[in-house]
Amino acid sequence: MMAEILTAFALFLVIEGMIPFVGPRLYRQIVAQMSELSDNHLRVVGLVTMIAGLGLLFLARG
Repeated sequence: MMAEILTAFALFLVIEGMIPFVGPRLYRQIVAQMSELSDNHLRVVGLVTMIAGLGLLFLARG
């Protein structure tokens, strides 16, 4: 169980690191735009992202 959690976290870090590595200028623009969003809007974005992640997890783990 712990190995799976660490694996998932490691993959998360790899994917998150790829974004600024591949397109640092675009990444900077996206972060700047996100900083201008309201707290509620960011919460909605986070919720949608979590739901999408759970959906993909259920599809992958079947």
